[in-house]
Amino acid sequence: MSSHATPIPMTSSACGPLSGVAEVPGDKSISHRSLILGAMCVGETTISGLLEGDDVLDTARAMRAFGAEVTDLGGGNWSVHGVGVGGFAEPEGVIDCGNSGTGVRLIMGAMATSPITATFTGDASLNGRPMARVTDPLALFGTQAVGRKGGRLPMTIVGAAEPVPVRYVVPVPSAQVKSAVLLAGLNAPGKTVVIEAEATRDHTERMLSGFGAEITVEDTDEGRVITLTGQPELQAQHVDVPRDPSSAAFPVCAALIVPGSDVLVPGIGLNPTRAGLFTTLREMGADLIYENERTEGGEPVADLRAKFSPDMKGIEVPPARAASMIDEYPVLSVVASFAQGQTMMRGVKELRIKESDRIDAMAKGLRANGVEVDEGPDWWAVTGLGHGNVPGGATCASQLDHRIAMSFMILGMAANAPVSVDDGAPITTSFPIFEPLMARLGANVARVTA
Repeated sequence: MSSHATPIPMTSSACGPLSGVAEVPGDKSISHRSLILGAMCVGETTISGLLEGDDVLDTARAMRAFGAEVTDLGGGNWSVHGVGVGGFAEPEGVIDCGNSGTGVRLIMGAMATSPITATFTGDASLNGRPMARVTDPLALFGTQAVGRKGGRLPMTIVGAAEPVPVRYVVPVPSAQVKSAVLLAGLNAPGKTVVIEAEATRDHTERMLSGFGAEITVEDTDEGRVITLTGQPELQAQHVDVPRDPSSAAFPVCAALIVPGSDVLVPGIGLNPTRAGLFTTLREMGADLIYENERTEGGEPVADLRAKFSPDMKGIEVPPARAASMIDEYPVLSVVASFAQGQTMMRGVKELRIKESDRIDAMAKGLRANGVEVDEGPDWWAVTGLGHGNVPGGATCASQLDHRIAMSFMILGMAANAPVSVDDGAPITTSFPIFEPLMARLGANVARVTA
């Protein structure tokens, strides 16, 4: 597992035009959910295109620990023989979720209304992230949680023996919190209601419906109201996982800043709750085209063609868009460094509590590479230097964060001097083929050996 791996220093340097087809892995969010919902069905769920990064493999191991039969069939194809809603067995050992905040929070929700006890841990990064945002609403069902100071892992969850349905208003935009409450609501009687003022990625709602749950979504003056009827018998399904837009962000952004590039990224999920980065890039003047738009498995999909875009301009990213691109702000800040003028990003305090404080990590690294960055508690601004004017030359701390490491590797592809990171090992948590994929396109990314 990468979460326990020896650090892997990496460096990236200027290259010729990037070209070719970038077949990125399956969507991480959908991969997690397909394993968890498959485990909560009766019968066999089959999955194709599963992301086989460390985060998702940790979730697969967790579902086995809770009693589901999870089998790797090869080539991204998996089988899950589920135990039914409320059928989880009590794990014999500690559940290690590695680096995955999504995995641990969704699994906590899924087991929270079963009369079992489970202890969760993770790597140093995950064990530093707050869990109260999930355990507080789970307590409303009757669940108990005991963890380290500040609501941090390792943490033991005691599932509710007699759960009650809840009505919960999500205090900050978070698909993880919303999803944890909905998954807990599956084994509670009656109707569980989740209200979010700002729409977040809706894969959980879409997949619950696809697996046969009774779920409604309504836009009201109060916000987006999601109502789930508990204790259904979920129906096993085949899930075809679209390719991950968060992973696609890296070859797309690299193509936009490396001279002469023309890269096609096929089969990318363009769920409107996930596609904010691509909308933002086009507003900046990026040559980014959607080709072959279609619907697959209930999700909008397209092929993305990205070409070198030397005349991009800094913009103000609407705060309301933050939830649809929260994981993409680090690599957006790299693109902004090569644009003309300031790119302002507001309403992004969620970045402070990801795998790392992503605002702080990117600000420090960009400044070390000659880019001006201003920041506040929930905003940051990058002043672009224009194409050909980013100095580079620094080594940046990845802070055990896969997206920070990959973002600085993209920076090095167009900076005037190579850019390095102290540890690229976390990249395998979400994008295990990042290095060979970028190399096939023509990038110069290398591991640094002593």
